[in-house]
Amino acid sequence: MTATRVDTEVIRRLPKAVLHDHLDGGLRPATVVELADAIGHTLPTTDPDELAAWYYEAANSGDLVRYIATFEHTLAVMQTREGLLRTAEEYVLDLAADGVVYGEVRYAPELNTRGGLTMAEVVETVQEGLAAGMAKAAAAGTPVRVGTLLCGMRMFDRVREAADLAVAFRDAGVVGFDIAGAEDGFPPADHLAAFEHLRRENVPFTIHAGEAHGLPSIHQALQVCGAQRIGHGVRITDDIPDLAAGKLGRLAGWVRDRRIALEMCPTSNLQTGAATSIAEHPITALKDLGFRVTVNTDNRLVSGTTMTREMTLLVQEAGWSVEDLRTVTVNALKSAFLPFDERNALIRDVVLPGYAAAL
Repeated sequence: MTATRVDTEVIRRLPKAVLHDHLDGGLRPATVVELADAIGHTLPTTDPDELAAWYYEAANSGDLVRYIATFEHTLAVMQTREGLLRTAEEYVLDLAADGVVYGEVRYAPELNTRGGLTMAEVVETVQEGLAAGMAKAAAAGTPVRVGTLLCGMRMFDRVREAADLAVAFRDAGVVGFDIAGAEDGFPPADHLAAFEHLRRENVPFTIHAGEAHGLPSIHQALQVCGAQRIGHGVRITDDIPDLAAGKLGRLAGWVRDRRIALEMCPTSNLQTGAATSIAEHPITALKDLGFRVTVNTDNRLVSGTTMTREMTLLVQEAGWSVEDLRTVTVNALKSAFLPFDERNALIRDVVLPGYAAAL
């Protein structure tokens, strides 16, 4: 099966897995408008289509800091129990509509406390909304399982609190941890105590690294902090001077040989300046070199994307085949923060039969 024989509708039907997707970056534009009106928050526009276009244009700055700044309006409507319940439920239903069968959603609970909720109440509320969404998706015949990654904001001082919540809620839907926010100037090792605590408590974690900052951030995330996956990681190519020849430096070799998943987000990387085009995005060369690459959306509203769109772009502009799409989907499930038997069951009983049926 070659890439030229795969159209978007076929891709939409394929079972998908997403590991890197932010809750506050994936709201429905119409929901943002309605919730903003209810709380009196002023938006750039109250037309949902225009708002979606504003997000996409504002995010296309080529600068990670400006990209992050677009979250002002989504976060504004996620400060109440009602806002969190609705956005979490819709998050799951939107994944299900896109053919996602397993997703990991991440967010920083400290960013949702301006309305008076505690961080623990934020987590409880989001989990309630996610559970409602999963129940509705299953009832509609499009079941999807969603696990939560709690984030600490690397430039603030509540990372350890978020890590403590990941430990406390690990039997209530939270499957792991992450740090997010501006990379440059805020190295992962600043939060070593939190990562050591998570390791002691057997809670897996990923770390945003190798997007706005280079190899040192990836090295710290893996070799100092002990991350099991890398969020983005596009700059690992700095340790592969000749991608065509495929000669790996020691860190790149470690990432490939230890099967450390790279949570790659092609469209988002174009917006933040970490890559120049889909055709030239390092994900394809890294895939061909045997790295455990995965395809992700990062922020569906901000990047104007879906998993179907990301996969379609890779097929149309980077020459990917259906086998490639299946490989990265299996890669994602192999590295999901789920028990081994549950990962295997999703691959064996859902993904592989789903690909066979769709084609």
